[in-house]
This record gives sequence, structure tokens and C-alpha cells, in this order.
Amino acid sequence: MSEEIRGAILQRDKLTYAIVPRTPAGMVSPEVLEAISRVVRKYKIPIMKITSGQRLALVGIKQEDVDSVWQDLKIDVGRAIELCVHYVQACPGVAVCRYGVQDSLGLGLELEEKFLEMELPAKVKMGVSGCPMCCGESYVRDIGLVGKKSGWTLSFGGNSGSRPRIGDVLAEDLSRNEAVVSVGSCLEYWVKNGKKRERTARFIERTGIEAMKKVLGRS
Repeated sequence: MSEEIRGAILQRDKLTYAIVPRTPAGMVSPEVLEAISRVVRKYKIPIMKITSGQRLALVGIKQEDVDSVWQDLKIDVGRAIELCVHYVQACPGVAVCRYGVQDSLGLGLELEEKFLEMELPAKVKMGVSGCPMCCGESYVRDIGLVGKKSGWTLSFGGNSGSRPRIGDVLAEDLSRNEAVVSVGSCLEYWVKNGKKRERTARFIERTGIEAMKKVLGRS
């Protein structure tokens, strides 16, 4: 990422940039789609790509156009490499899905809003699934929540990268409020004890899960 260029990621050609507008929990409005469509046409942006994090990447922007693109979009930057929450991935849950048993979209939006600006040791990706089918890929996210009829199951330390890891289950049958509070407690414990750029998967491999369970009162 170029520190001089807001929200821009230098691409392989070393000439053009990509940006990622913020789309909380993958939700977009007609106004957002129209704004993106306008700037893509205006600046002749060659690639629009839906990412694995339920976001839209605009790729191939000229350096001199980046600031103007953001000004025209009037959408917040979706974090891509900073040490913070990058995104919360959420399935439709009870909003529309016949299999949903919990409000994954509502919880996903709440988590992103609450923890978006929190400074962390490394980047964090969250997955929220409204039923045990786990369409939010919760168990391979740093923070995972899976809805059951009895409440939310919380996992920590998942990763889908080059060293994949299934997250450890920390607590089950949580209410929505308990889930939000527990996520905050996990992040605070990691902030205090994690190393810089140490993702949650590597942190738990180093420290073990039992200490974090004690923080949540679940040991």
C-alpha cells in the first residue's frame, strides 16, 4: 500500500492501484452500486472483482485518479492491509434463508461497526453464519460465530491462508449480546498478549486456547 495514496494498493504492474470500498457484511444499496458504476465508467477502470470477503475491488486505477475516485464514490475505505478488522463476512441468516436460525446479518453488521476502528496486532477477518451449515466460513476466520437454535457458538484462531487452521471453539449457546461482549474480550486479550503481525491462528498455536477460555469464564 502506498502511504501517500489513501486506500490504494499497488498492483503487480507497479503502475496501477486497486481500491476496496467498504461494504459492511457484504451489504450494498442501489446508491452504492450506482456510485461504483459511475466511477468505473468515468475513469475506465478495467476490473471489478467480488472478493472472498464479500467486497468489491476496483482494480487498475491510474495513480493520478485514485483521490478523485474516492471523492466521487463518497464511500468509506474498506481496510485491506492495516492492522485492524478488515471485514465481517456474513450469510443471509434469518433475513431470507430458510435454513437460518439466527440473525447473522444483524450480528455481522453490529460487530463490524463496533470493532472496525480497534487497533490490533494483526489483521482480522470475521465470519458469521446463521446456521450450522456455516456459509459464513466461520471456522476458518480469526473470529467465527455460528448460529444454532440454542444460541451462538464462538470460535477463535481460524485461518484459510497458506497454513490453514480450524478455529477453536471457545463458547456455545451465547445470546447475541454475550457474543458481542465475548468477541470484544477475545480481541482485548489478543491485543495485550499478541505479537505485532501475529495472526490469531499463530497466536493460539503459541499460547494455547485454555487461557483465553479463562478470560471468558469458560474453562
